[in-house]
Amino acid sequence: MNTIKHVFFDLDNTLWDFRKNAKLALEKLYIKYDVEKKYNFTFDQFHPYYHDSNEGLWALIRDKKITKEELRARRFKEAFDNLGINNDELAAIFEDEYMETITNYNEVVDGAMELLEYLKPKYKLHIITNGFIEVSKRKIETSDLNGYFDTVTYADEIKILKPDPRIYTLAIQKAKANVEESIYIGDDWIADALGAKEFGMSSIFFDRLDDNFSQEGIATITHLGEVKKYL
Repeated sequence: MNTIKHVFFDLDNTLWDFRKNAKLALEKLYIKYDVEKKYNFTFDQFHPYYHDSNEGLWALIRDKKITKEELRARRFKEAFDNLGINNDELAAIFEDEYMETITNYNEVVDGAMELLEYLKPKYKLHIITNGFIEVSKRKIETSDLNGYFDTVTYADEIKILKPDPRIYTLAIQKAKANVEESIYIGDDWIADALGAKEFGMSSIFFDRLDDNFSQEGIATITHLGEVKKYL
């Protein structure tokens, strides 16, 4: 891959550790609103319900079956309902405060900073994210990731999500890059690995959850440090 000049990254769970930061933010809200004392469910009991709801709804967004507004209206309500807490007001409070609270935590994925330090002198670095634009900006600007990227492309800019090829087109244009000189690294098999490959870009699948998806022409890593084998 010695023809590569531009390296594009996904943001959440590829560089910025969304799962870890979300858990920290949610635990703070759970304590703040005394949920365990009121309903007799521990945070550790609640968290898998939120995770399943959020992951499932983001997959529906990716597949163009719901909107981001629907996700925000449903994820905490579904999590609490499925746990056995019927309190729509509490769910709405969690949604309102969660978006603000999560960016108070800025853990990055293991190996992210070492990789960026390695890549920065050699390549132009970029981000493409499906995340909410204002929240994603704060994640980058208030974390150790700030200052490493030449461009950031937010799906919200054109209301189109990965793997739609138009989001990759926009990112390539913003970066003033050529597809043949670009590579994409992300943790979502469909939105990132397949999306980039079908667009014509080289891609690396960051298999953090041991999904074991594979396809000819797509490299797979389980730790960010392994990117150095390809770049």
